[in-house]
Amino acid sequence: MSGRRARRRDARLVPVAAAAWIAAAWSTAQPAQAGAVALVLWMAAVLAVGVAVVAARGRPGMGMRLAPGVAPGIAAVVLACAAGVCTHVATAEPARTAAAALPTAGGRALTIEATAVGKIERSTTGWRFDARLDDLRVGDTRFTQPVPLVIRSAEVPAGLDLGGRVRLSATAWQPDAGSREVLVVDATAVPELLAPPTGILGAAAALRRGLVALTADLPPPGGGLIAGLAVGDTGAVTPELDAAMKASSLSHLTAVSGANCALVVGIAYALAALCGLRRGIRVAAGLGALIAFVVLVSPEPSVVRAAAMAAIAMLGLLLGRTGAGLSLLTASVAILLIADPWLAGSLGFALSVAATGALLVLAGPLADGLGRWMPAPLALLISVPLAAQLACGPLIVLITPTVSVLGVLANILAAPAAPLGTVIGLAACLSAGIPYLGSGLAALAWLPASWIAATADEVTRLPGATLAWPQGEMGLVALGVVGAAVAVLIIGARRWARVTAVLVLAASVTTALATGPVADAVARAAVPPDWAIAACDVGQGDAVLVRSGDAVLLIDTGPEPEPLARCLRQLGVERIDLLVLTHFDLDHRGGVRAVLGRTAAVLHGPVDGPEDERRLRDLAEGGARVTAAVRGMSGTIGAARWRVLWPRPDTPPGNDASVVVEITGGGLPSGIYLGDLSAAGQQAMAGGAVLRSGYAVVKVAHHGSADQDPRLYERLAPALALVSVGENDYGHPRRETLDLLAALGVRTARTDQDGLVVAWADAAGIHFWRERAPAAVAPGG
Repeated sequence: MSGRRARRRDARLVPVAAAAWIAAAWSTAQPAQAGAVALVLWMAAVLAVGVAVVAARGRPGMGMRLAPGVAPGIAAVVLACAAGVCTHVATAEPARTAAAALPTAGGRALTIEATAVGKIERSTTGWRFDARLDDLRVGDTRFTQPVPLVIRSAEVPAGLDLGGRVRLSATAWQPDAGSREVLVVDATAVPELLAPPTGILGAAAALRRGLVALTADLPPPGGGLIAGLAVGDTGAVTPELDAAMKASSLSHLTAVSGANCALVVGIAYALAALCGLRRGIRVAAGLGALIAFVVLVSPEPSVVRAAAMAAIAMLGLLLGRTGAGLSLLTASVAILLIADPWLAGSLGFALSVAATGALLVLAGPLADGLGRWMPAPLALLISVPLAAQLACGPLIVLITPTVSVLGVLANILAAPAAPLGTVIGLAACLSAGIPYLGSGLAALAWLPASWIAATADEVTRLPGATLAWPQGEMGLVALGVVGAAVAVLIIGARRWARVTAVLVLAASVTTALATGPVADAVARAAVPPDWAIAACDVGQGDAVLVRSGDAVLLIDTGPEPEPLARCLRQLGVERIDLLVLTHFDLDHRGGVRAVLGRTAAVLHGPVDGPEDERRLRDLAEGGARVTAAVRGMSGTIGAARWRVLWPRPDTPPGNDASVVVEITGGGLPSGIYLGDLSAAGQQAMAGGAVLRSGYAVVKVAHHGSADQDPRLYERLAPALALVSVGENDYGHPRRETLDLLAALGVRTARTDQDGLVVAWADAAGIHFWRERAPAAVAPGG
């Protein structure tokens, strides 16, 4: 059989997977119609089977280019898969509709019992995990059908893991149509652990905890990466390393996927072969190892896709009919979407499929094309990460508006270390309870993990490591076109295609310059040069700059480094003289990496554990003087003076321990910056602080939440209120807070609508400028 014909046969299941995906995306968004559509599709599938049977018998008039019956047979499979997907959605719909109809609106108090069915993961506001509802009570209503939930909590009980049962008091709200979860549940207190995971899930959780414990004392950041490489547990990965891994296109190494499954199955199969066992037992050993591995790492979308593909491959091996890669991929995608239609909306699943498909379809032609200009081994080494980046890049810009320019280089450098870190880390996990052996293997795994961490860190520090790119659907299409042009040029094609590709790339480079360095210069020129206070648009978080002369003070860093770095470039800020970390929630300190090595001094709120201490140590190693802030401290920033109004030395860590700083003098608008204080925290702060009779600017507490003290704002009497906020699920800024400020006659600027906001003072009063609105003058002085 020719290579071209083999590739055509390998691609025959692509329409099946595509139909399953389209049906899943549509039916989960329109579940009420799924039943009727499923019936129509089943009838069409039966009709197609009949046509296939007739064609196979060679009836007159049924001749076709394919073998008789093949085309209608494929059509029957396509229709049956789509019907299976819609049937699953229709079957699940009554329970989901009943749950959605529960009286949960308006923040009603709920009592929920649920079982964790996904990883317990950190989020920007605490912890989150997927769960299955066991029991829900609201008022006199009780609901016990097992619908999917997402549970979010500021804290989780010790011992909670996949398979554990919890009880919690909570509020709930309904997500967007098409979401897997029927309700998003926000715990109002720490959930109560009713039962830890037991049986095989309990054993897997114990092994994961054992690996984390083994690596806890190993030097960071490599120590925290070992569990991520081995079992996909990223709980010990620092936010800075996580950001560097994403920026350098190495984050896939901690998302357990096909490479990990292939290693596990291959090792088990090889060991069985070395023992002289027959093929059936070797396949059984590989499948057993695969199942155990999936349980160990938890069934994430990339894991289930890779596991299904490996299982189909092992079945083919058992039957002596090894299938081509693309057939295995498309078959596994179709099966998984029938089993779980809501995977169609999972970006992780889409990235996994895209990366695997690119390796199967694109890597070979890219290697052949690159082989015209370089040695074949080097061409193959480059083609694998390049193919994955060309396929996954357009999907990534849906959530992160940047392109990793040096991602291929980073993957080449990390390639030798990744399998070593995975295999040795997995061995350390399995031997965690054996004295010396587990710790010794963990120490060995630290070496490749540290190499990968150092690669991510150094690559992201290089000039031009990332390129800003439009976010959303337009960004996806644009990057897809650019990727296709790169592939055409490398692989080689007809002259008209090469000319088109060159024109596309030339236009892209021109656009990149126009929207990159040129756009930065234009954006910087638009900012009023006399700005004194700037609220950066960093999403759901705080990052406020105060400038006096050439000296700059920064209050918090937002949740991620790149938005803060972009703001600093726009404002022309190269160095931070004083960084105030009000507290250590991710939305206030997650962007610290953007100012590492260029911060002279740090004032910080109460520390709450080793992770906070590590953050401060990184700043100190970058040359900053680190000091804990307490009420009464004061100093200067240029010609202005700052004063700490809160916290007291005995204030426990948390939102109500936020550092509150007042900055006055030096020609600046007088300002007070309230961190994330609640109403109770605001009252405690005001009760012992010496406040001015009024302030020109106030940074509204906690992104404009409803938990505010109206008397404090009346006392502060600001002319301008800054609300640092982004897209969020909490309704920030709340209408009650905006109404309070409006009733006091305060002009309000919010970064989610206005973008960057800057303010300054002159003889005429207080002025402010908004990036996405015309300049205005606020009353007051």
